[in-house]
Amino acid sequence: MSQLSTKLLERFSNDFAQLLETEYDYNVVVKVGNQTFKLHSLVLYQRSSFFRKELSTAIKKNNIIEITLTQTTVESFKILIKYIYTGTIPLEEVEPSTIFDLLVSSNKLGFEGLVEYIQSYLIDNKASWLRLKFTQVYSTSFQENNFKPLQAFCTDILVKHPSLIFNSDDFTSIQENALLTLLNRDDLQMEESEIWDKVIQWGKAKTPDLPFDLKQWTEKNFLDLKTKLDKCIHLIRFFQMSGEDILVKVEPYQQILESNLWNDIVTKNIAPNRSISSIILPARKKIPAQLPARKKIPDQLPVCNVHFINPSSIINNEHFAEISSWIDRHSSIYDVTKIPYKFNLLIRGSRDGFTSEIFHRLCDYMPGTVVIIKVNGTNEILGGYNPLVWASNYELKWSTTTDSFIFSLKTQNSTQFLPNSILSRVINANRAIGCCSYYGPVFGDNFGMLADIKQWYYVHKKAYFEKRLRSDDQNLVIDEIEVFQVLKN
Repeated sequence: MSQLSTKLLERFSNDFAQLLETEYDYNVVVKVGNQTFKLHSLVLYQRSSFFRKELSTAIKKNNIIEITLTQTTVESFKILIKYIYTGTIPLEEVEPSTIFDLLVSSNKLGFEGLVEYIQSYLIDNKASWLRLKFTQVYSTSFQENNFKPLQAFCTDILVKHPSLIFNSDDFTSIQENALLTLLNRDDLQMEESEIWDKVIQWGKAKTPDLPFDLKQWTEKNFLDLKTKLDKCIHLIRFFQMSGEDILVKVEPYQQILESNLWNDIVTKNIAPNRSISSIILPARKKIPAQLPARKKIPDQLPVCNVHFINPSSIINNEHFAEISSWIDRHSSIYDVTKIPYKFNLLIRGSRDGFTSEIFHRLCDYMPGTVVIIKVNGTNEILGGYNPLVWASNYELKWSTTTDSFIFSLKTQNSTQFLPNSILSRVINANRAIGCCSYYGPVFGDNFGMLADIKQWYYVHKKAYFEKRLRSDDQNLVIDEIEVFQVLKN
């Protein structure tokens, strides 16, 4: 587009913005909450299918049409009406919650292109907020057919962290289409017998008048449950379940299965090589925790990063330079103008919360992360580097790496003054990183979060990490936590 064309479009947009501001010759009043907007029917009619329908059936009073919007916030409507008049929608300075409200309003008012654009913007620029407000985003996205990108975003998270929804108090309230989308995924990270348990739990909650005791169920009770779970049953990988799970968990509900399916399940468990007529779905793929690729930086040619942006409220540029050199096993500390990484802030406790659930929601499956904590009372700065990924395992599991390390950073604001930083590299590589949904980050048996993310422990065990970070071993209370993903410039 030529500069002249761009200027003409800008002038055109500005003219309509002025029309909106002056309210000249308005003939429509839209009420949103306690606020009214004086608008023009020709503009609304042309720009919105919703307003087109409203205007065609509205009754004028004194030549003014009144329309009331009940499910739209004032802040989001201010942005939306500017888009209607000018075709522009700057979102950079808008709070994510308002953008999400704007998405819902745009869908209601029939702006399909805008709905697609806002979803892309949220996913590309506000992913941390989407994960933080996951329950709200997930529930809303599956209530509307136009929110496919958000549905995919949420499902990609849930297949890795199924406990977020399957173990939640409101699991049985999720929509059928959301459950089917999850069951369809080959990479859903749950044992098949546990998936079956949850499907039965969901089906029972959705089927009225079922006796609590299964022994009291009538043929009609089983038929009602079968009808409710008809679409789900075909997505269960029965042939990937153990014989014991089939006997204990599936057999009590065999009446909700088609007779040929149940016969084939029994046949395969007794005679695995016998052919059957039922479709055998593949086992779900397990996602391994993988070490991210890391490029070595020659000592004599460090990458220049004059414009390094410090995203931390705890540490300074010199600290980031130290951590970067430790990650690369560089022979000397990088100059602050030559830090070869950028550090993407994933979580800040004072902003996002201090629970293990929030930690895993915002940090899991992000390869290469640095954890920083500030200790209450002493202002000590402790931390650790995980080159692998964090994961919400049902029980504590250990990941193996030789590249993990923990550290204490030098500071002049500590009651325990540290003139130099301390780097302690992992010794026991098989127990370097601990992952569990009930805990936050864990580095060996030396350093990690207790049940509450504000409660940490430090114990020096020579068998796990090289050097002692502090003078004594004790539980710690922290004032702040920050987690960064380390990315190549």
